[in-house]
Order: sequence, then C-alpha cells, then structure tokens
Amino acid sequence: MTMNALTRSQIYVLDQDEALDFYVGKLGLEVHTDVDLGFMRWLTVNVPGDRDREILLEKPGPPALDPATAEQVRELLTKGAMGGWLSITTDDAHKTYEALVAKGVDITDEPTERPYGIDFGIRDPFGNRIRIGQMNPQS
Repeated sequence: MTMNALTRSQIYVLDQDEALDFYVGKLGLEVHTDVDLGFMRWLTVNVPGDRDREILLEKPGPPALDPATAEQVRELLTKGAMGGWLSITTDDAHKTYEALVAKGVDITDEPTERPYGIDFGIRDPFGNRIRIGQMNPQS
C-alpha cells in the first residue's frame, strides 16, 4: 500500500456564502467545486493553480453529524473553541499582510522572522486559524 497525495482537507464554517466571501473575496483562493448534493452543499476552494488540493468548507450537519452533535459543533465554533487550522504559503509575507489588513481581515499576529521563514496569523469569521508564511528556501 502506498499513499501518494493529500487532496482534501475540511474545516467547519457556519455560513458557506460568508466563507466564500472570505476565502475567495479576501484571501484570493478560488472555488474548486460548488455542488448542491441535496443533503449538503459540497463547497471546496483551492489555492489558484493548485486544483489537486481542496479545502472543504463544511457546515456542521448531516450526513457527517446528527442534529444534536451539529448544534454542539456550531456552539463550540461560535465560542472559538473548535476552529480548524490551515497553513498557506506566499512569496511575500509583508505584502500579503498589508493587503489583508487593508481588506479588514482579523489579524492575530504580525509578520515575524522565524527559523523557517516569515509568517503571521489570521482568523476567518468562524474562528478557524490560518498561518500565512514566506518559507526560507530549503537547502
């Protein structure tokens, strides 16, 4: 058995249209798939040009969660206690930071030099944490 790619990740969002506004409108990701399956909306985004890796922006509910559990997840998400975590790279951390500040994105910390590069933190409207980094070249 050989695993050869990570293709999809998932984070919970309370409102998929608001999530689209944030991830596409503010972060500059692009819609990969937006399909009404009847029992749920399958909504994924990806970094422009990287259609092999998708992020599912999933509303808590069926089929993954029963109604009572979905309500608990929504409560925890609203309190900021259940946010997911994403890491996105950029060619210029400082320029990206300034652009996101200008768009009113919730910044959790400013660009900082680290052993692996320069990175900073933001939060989406649902409490999910995102690190954006300009990575040092690997030797």
